[in-house]
Amino acid sequence: MTVDEVLGLAEQPLQPGQQLAYHRPPWQEPAVPLEFAVLYEDDDFLAIAKPSGLPVLPGGGFLEHTLLYQLRQRYDEPLLSPVHRLGRGTSGVMLWARSPLAKSELSRQMRRSTYETSSATAPAMALRKTYRALIGPGELPDTWIMTTPIGPVPYPQLGTVHAATPIGKPARSEARVVSRGDAHTLLDVTIFTGRPHQIRIHLAAAGYPLLHDPLYAPGGQPYPVNDSQGAVPVPGDCGYWLHAHRLQLHHPRTRSPLEIVAPPPPPLQHSDEVTPDG
Repeated sequence: MTVDEVLGLAEQPLQPGQQLAYHRPPWQEPAVPLEFAVLYEDDDFLAIAKPSGLPVLPGGGFLEHTLLYQLRQRYDEPLLSPVHRLGRGTSGVMLWARSPLAKSELSRQMRRSTYETSSATAPAMALRKTYRALIGPGELPDTWIMTTPIGPVPYPQLGTVHAATPIGKPARSEARVVSRGDAHTLLDVTIFTGRPHQIRIHLAAAGYPLLHDPLYAPGGQPYPVNDSQGAVPVPGDCGYWLHAHRLQLHHPRTRSPLEIVAPPPPPLQHSDEVTPDG
């Protein structure tokens, strides 16, 4: 690391106008699916069908193997930015702003989608997201509401992760059973707040974590960590099935209502649903 072309120190404070440069050794980024579909496109925003396993932003050993990098390679637009996030293991609809108007207006719709959990109706011009999820079998009602508060809890190596906690922020999700089987239950879950890992936590708190979720145990807390077991599970670990299926919004410029749908992958399809290839 150099500061104004002179070797710098890690604890050295920077002054306005100084130039910081560093050189990192090359590393091999983990292989991830890099192909994605464009569901909607105009001058203001894009709607992308993100594949499971592809991180959205750089971090944790990922730089070029991210959706941000791949999009900017394709579109070469400096203003392109995510309106919201999806976890690495979550697939489906994701919005990206291409104009300042879209960034501001779609972000406002996202904020309006988070309202008091006691409210019976959503505010006007709010954005709605419905996910498809796979859990184990059980005697669940056809529809139910989850309002477990969500907030940070202590966690090894990371410091904290979000989980179910009575001192967390209010959260609301509404689940509907799509189909039942001997080995699994297929759900549609609409979220009315935007807490981190909300669906994973809410379903786990209800006693039905996502199938193969490596992090969240029944009760909505992380699985206990045994220091001797090696790598500690982190929120970006994959294996579960969660898909951002439908997104309802108002166009940032025309204000006309839009619904954008990402067909679910086969494990999350109902019998009367098929992919575009099928």
